[in-house]
Amino acid sequence: MTPVKHLHAGKVRDLYEDRGDLLLVASDRVSVYDVPLPTPVPGKGALLTQLSVWWFERFRDLVPNHLLSATDVPAEFAGRAVRCRPLTMIKVECVARGYLTGSALAEYRRTSSVCGVPLPDGLVEGSALPEPIFTPTTKAENDLPMTFDDVVTQEGRDTAERLREITLRLYREGAAYAAERGILVADTKLEFGWDTDGVLTLGDEVLTSDSSRFWPADEWRPGRAQHSFDKQYVRDWATSTGWNKTPPGPAIPDDVVTATRQRYVDVYERLTGRPWTGGPVAR
Repeated sequence: MTPVKHLHAGKVRDLYEDRGDLLLVASDRVSVYDVPLPTPVPGKGALLTQLSVWWFERFRDLVPNHLLSATDVPAEFAGRAVRCRPLTMIKVECVARGYLTGSALAEYRRTSSVCGVPLPDGLVEGSALPEPIFTPTTKAENDLPMTFDDVVTQEGRDTAERLREITLRLYREGAAYAAERGILVADTKLEFGWDTDGVLTLGDEVLTSDSSRFWPADEWRPGRAQHSFDKQYVRDWATSTGWNKTPPGPAIPDDVVTATRQRYVDVYERLTGRPWTGGPVAR
């Protein structure tokens, strides 16, 4: 058999070519503030891959996606890779927010808006927004905020409007489902591309603990930092060390690794209703 061809090494995932398809392979690496940390979280790649597979299947009737198979992958990648169709990726990170936190909170405090979207006065850390908003960023080594008009200028009005509409639709669908299971989706990042027939297609990952902020609904208290089921826990720990957010990142202690992995397991099990076994979901 022809060996797979390595195309790209990302901060936490690697891309290969195999028989004309792409293999998206998730590692156990963790990246915060766009800096990979030296300590892996065991099983993270498989957890996030299988959660994405689950969401891809759930959203299949809402928007086409790139997934071809979660099981037809080389044995060494089993469980943490997907076979997918190649896309020409759109250079926009499509972010939907339903709650105010992170970089959006900092921008709101400066401007009373986020990515050009005006917001009411009096919002605090963790406030629910009046309605979900589209807050795109550039797709680059260091993501920078964009306004909707910036996306129009870069991609054209029709594409910009479709990106906003689909991003907010998927966010609303995912957030409503998660809320039924006691999880608030504060925000999430989606990526899209064009397939070979020119069809706008969902790619990358979907509503995972790396691409989203998940909060337990019963612990939500606006006005303070929220307990999270995502890598915000690692971000907060890294910040507490006094690290200046430039390479190299600090090594993660064992207790933080264990707590992070448990958060990923908890959100997988609560969202899918399945016990985490480490095995791939058939596709």
